[in-house]
Amino acid sequence: MPEAKIGVIGGTGLYDIEGMTNIEEVNIDTPFGKPSDSIIFGRLGGVGIAFLPRHGKGHRIMPTEVPSRANIYALKLLGVEHIIASNSCGSFKEELKPGDLVIPDQIIDRTRSRLSTFFDEGIAAHIPFAEPFCPILSQILFKAAKEAGATVHSKGTFITMEGPAFSTRAESRLYRSWGADIIGMTVLPEAKLAREAEICYASIALVTDYDSWWERSEPVRVDVILKTMQQNVSTTKKIIKLAVSKIPQERDCECCSALKTAFVTAPELMPAEQKEKLRLLIGKYLNEGR
Repeated sequence: MPEAKIGVIGGTGLYDIEGMTNIEEVNIDTPFGKPSDSIIFGRLGGVGIAFLPRHGKGHRIMPTEVPSRANIYALKLLGVEHIIASNSCGSFKEELKPGDLVIPDQIIDRTRSRLSTFFDEGIAAHIPFAEPFCPILSQILFKAAKEAGATVHSKGTFITMEGPAFSTRAESRLYRSWGADIIGMTVLPEAKLAREAEICYASIALVTDYDSWWERSEPVRVDVILKTMQQNVSTTKKIIKLAVSKIPQERDCECCSALKTAFVTAPELMPAEQKEKLRLLIGKYLNEGR
């Protein structure tokens, strides 16, 4: 099976990466089911990457239905150490305009029905998540966006809502009062699962609208979102191409050891079947006797 250290999860409007060479398509099964679609391997600017469309080809998977555990597990299985995610979002601030990009640094979880951990059925683990996005990868994306000529903001709090309906005006005003910057439906549970898998994760969040708090703006509609996304997909692709060439071969961040202090369950009490299921994620700690 091919391997790549860099994974790209494409969101709304980003269903392929132009300029990839040596392309190979791989279908994978995981203990958590099949990923959203086949994973496309190739080289981008001489760098090996693995590309996965979050919603599947043709955008047929709703945000709540995205098989995030299978997606992250499959990328981990293929050797991915860094994930660049693209996410559409609404803005809570006038200065964050449709067409702008945000590299978020914080998340507020407003999802309700999504499986957001690999750990259950006899294994308890609690990852540190104070900094939910990899700061090193986020900085690389910010610099790449500036180099690409995008209007980009280096920080922002991303509220992840359940969906699939957009916010009511009351909800939107509430989130704005919290000091949140942007809102979307897809950063979680990806970011949590990536941290559990000890993969660096960062987002390129594209502002498509002003959510529903601002009565002067257009109502939040899919056609408005898609129009803005289509205008900016080429910029996102350029940012990804610039960023992958800047990602260091060796990691120096806390993402790669997130599980080191996370386990509560003693190894000898972990169910054998569950240990085997999660061996890809926890095997090195079991071998060390943790």
